[in-house]
Amino acid sequence: MNHDWMDQDAGPVVRPYAMTQGRVAPSGGDFDLVAFVVATVPDLASGVQLQPEHHAIVAAAWEPISVVELASHLDLSIGVIRVLLGDLRSAGLISLYEPPAATQPHDVDVLKAVVNGLRAL
Repeated sequence: MNHDWMDQDAGPVVRPYAMTQGRVAPSGGDFDLVAFVVATVPDLASGVQLQPEHHAIVAAAWEPISVVELASHLDLSIGVIRVLLGDLRSAGLISLYEPPAATQPHDVDVLKAVVNGLRAL
């Protein structure tokens, strides 16, 4: 059987908004692309309704993995990954660890030194 929505090379095509149910922002706030994701529970049969993509994220996050690496590994867009990670974080199934540099303000003196160094080139 041949369907219009099926690509022979790529398999079934699902639009990103279908995976996120139309949501474009993660619940509980945004997080950095280089934040590390770590799964917190060994079994997802905790009564929470999860999509296959949620299961794939938890399976991939048994070892710490950055948000951007996770998106690449699962071949999903960053926007979709962020929304799904927000779901998992709200359910307590993952933890996110942001690198210290991402949470601290930039040092103006260091930025000025970089600009001056570039100008000297």
